[in-house]
Amino acid sequence: MLSSYRQIFAAPGAVAFSATGLVSRLPISMVGVGVVTMFSELRGSYGLAGAVTATLAIASAALGPQVSRLVDRYGQRRVVRPATAISALASVLLLVAAWRSWPTWTYFPCAVGMGAMGSTGALVRARWALLYRDDPEKLHTAYSLEAVVDEIIFIVGPILSICLATSLFPEAGVLLATLFMVVGVALFTAQRSTEPPAHPVGRASGGSALAVPGLRVLIATFVAIGSIFSSVEVVTVAYARAQGHESAASLVLAVWALGSGLAGVVVGTLHPSGPARRRFRRGVALMAVSLVPLNLVATWCGGTGGLVLAGAALFLAGFSISPTMITATGMVERLVPPARLTEGMSWITTGLALGVAGGSYLAGVVVDAAGPAAGYRVSLAAGAFAVLLAAAGGRWLVAGAPAAAPEPATVAP
Repeated sequence: MLSSYRQIFAAPGAVAFSATGLVSRLPISMVGVGVVTMFSELRGSYGLAGAVTATLAIASAALGPQVSRLVDRYGQRRVVRPATAISALASVLLLVAAWRSWPTWTYFPCAVGMGAMGSTGALVRARWALLYRDDPEKLHTAYSLEAVVDEIIFIVGPILSICLATSLFPEAGVLLATLFMVVGVALFTAQRSTEPPAHPVGRASGGSALAVPGLRVLIATFVAIGSIFSSVEVVTVAYARAQGHESAASLVLAVWALGSGLAGVVVGTLHPSGPARRRFRRGVALMAVSLVPLNLVATWCGGTGGLVLAGAALFLAGFSISPTMITATGMVERLVPPARLTEGMSWITTGLALGVAGGSYLAGVVVDAAGPAAGYRVSLAAGAFAVLLAAAGGRWLVAGAPAAAPEPATVAP
């Protein structure tokens, strides 16, 4: 199994950009839950925490693709470093505003500025695509590895963020996330040998990546998937707090990510057959169905036993996440012209961010109004909506390809 992963690291510089990409992506999993924990501790309101997190997600959705378009045009180093500086400054201002109890409205401009960072995951995947575009099996393994890295991030990040915020001071999780972002991006962009070439305007093909219909279908579906992720995150923190074990929320969320990570490791050694669009629809359907046990646990169980059962339900639910994400990433790589690949990858992240915005805010409002058990129904509804979107737009995942060519019967996502 490990031989497949060893092969992709044979390329010079692969270990360095993948490792530093992991560090720079840790804030993805730390900031959201860190903001929720910080404002729930300081202000006692999940609604406010959800609103600030939603603002950050919307800003990321609006600014991320634009940053990625600049990356495709001018290169990663020239664009990402100044964007990171803006995001870090805004994060520091948010921490000061929360610490000094500034007026509530001041939190939201800070959250907007934090969204300037863009998608580091798209930058890493663009480097893998450059290395292995002509070797589908290695590219499939590389995308699987990055899905596993994402899950490692979502195991480690929430644990660090919540534990620091609850054991040291409420702002600690967001502060550490900011440090990881600055250091990680500096080290990542220092890897010049594997940086994809810039594509000036006159040489870029296909205009905006949004012109590809199949990409728009994926974005819409990922809005719903993002709502699943964020609502589960917010509600799990509230559910653990209601049981008197708020710090246990990080462990429960880590188990969810662990299930997804294990599935990703296995998928990376396989070469799935059949149309990728069919595997994607099946993955989304499994993701939705797997949320049913979690809703039953939250409705009927409480105390420490309820948290244990919730963790078990999330562990099983996690097995559908990485395979679905790996398939979607491979589809983007085939649908979008190479000169717009970073932008295309970023739009998927944007879809997730939009879903995170809506899901975190709606889940926070529902939890404040009706409790954690009702909050998990937001996740289930988002899953059902994702299934409908993937089913309705499935044909565009082939017809919308730039070459409009039929999808091969066997494909590595």
